[in-house]
Amino acid sequence: MAEPIQAVKGMNDILPPESGRWEWFEDKVRTLMRRYGYLNVRVPIVEPTPLFVRGLGEVTDIVEKEMYSFVDSMNGDPLTLRPEGTAGVVRAAIEHSMLYEGGKRLYYIGPMFRHEKPQRGRYRQFHQVGVEALGHGGPDVDAEVILMARTLWRELGLVDVQLELNSLGQSHERQAHRQALVAYLQAYEGELDAEARRRLHSNPLRILDTKNPAMQALVEGAPRLMDFLGEASLAHFDAVRAVLDAVGQPYRLNPRLVRGMDYYNLTVFEWTTTQLGAQGTICGGGRYDGLFELIGGKPAPAVGWGMGIERVLDLLQQQGLVPPRPAPAAYAVVPDASALPRAVACIEALRAAGVSVLMHAGGREGPGSMKSQFKRADASGARWALVFGGDELAAGEVSLKPLRDAMAQQVRRTLGAEASWAGELLHA
Repeated sequence: MAEPIQAVKGMNDILPPESGRWEWFEDKVRTLMRRYGYLNVRVPIVEPTPLFVRGLGEVTDIVEKEMYSFVDSMNGDPLTLRPEGTAGVVRAAIEHSMLYEGGKRLYYIGPMFRHEKPQRGRYRQFHQVGVEALGHGGPDVDAEVILMARTLWRELGLVDVQLELNSLGQSHERQAHRQALVAYLQAYEGELDAEARRRLHSNPLRILDTKNPAMQALVEGAPRLMDFLGEASLAHFDAVRAVLDAVGQPYRLNPRLVRGMDYYNLTVFEWTTTQLGAQGTICGGGRYDGLFELIGGKPAPAVGWGMGIERVLDLLQQQGLVPPRPAPAAYAVVPDASALPRAVACIEALRAAGVSVLMHAGGREGPGSMKSQFKRADASGARWALVFGGDELAAGEVSLKPLRDAMAQQVRRTLGAEASWAGELLHA
């Protein structure tokens, strides 16, 4: 026998019934997006490598250490499995002139890939929901995307999810802050860990986001970016906060919140929880007004976020918020193979009327005993068993046997008239 082939480490199969939880969550997301007026966009999983090098920044951890990149053996093109969704959506917007007639509100759901050490909440193939409001530069849309996530938490029933907020200002303000920050850190270079020393001249802002306990006091005393923001940047941030205050959304100002991609400016935010250990960020994003130019487009403002589906589902599990298991309305019990043609005709008519019916599948020896079929019917979670027995078929009928309601009575219904009684199976 051939040796079994296993899935790639850190890339997980999602099997029933777990996949039912995913479908339930994704349905919630799609309903929410329609309510906010966001339209679905689907872009390739594989993109040209320069898209991410330019868009995310050459010295980011993602580009330096985490991308799945390869050379196309057919033509020599450098390609990468997408590590995040924003750059690909912006590339598509530029390529197809999507902003020609004005701004676009878009969302996507799909897999991303990063070569990281697999652990709880961090996988090599992971899945995100993303929203991107392209061509919208006002603080009102910053607040809109933040509050969209809040609405989702509420509809999922999640609690103890906190909003953290910061402003990264504009590039010239960050440059002035960078000079002050580097000068400050150089004075304490002996106290920096290896990672911080590596970032000191390439990406010093990320040092502020260190998780090293030994460096916390040092970064607490570092120059604050907020002190370098000009009037326009402060006014934008104040306007975002005013909307959040008006709707009663609490938040914590976090001057060390910088996010992991270089394309962010002005508003940045994260939704966090203390219930998932080190991987406590379940949604994060911000404004990225310079990204269009970075990857070859005309200047355009934009704001968005990405949400880790695995982490949200993990948090739902932690809080005991398990969605109902998907179950058919009815399970078809077919005692004899000779009854199969008429049973299938009835089942197909019910399905056409919108009723979910799971048909018992027998083996080569036949459909199996009534006892075994009813056992499977009960295990399926169905509310009804459709019994196609000899007596029923002789009378041109099918029996509807209740499986969940002890007070309900078994009844017979006429074959060929399924449209007239299908609703009984839906509303029991």
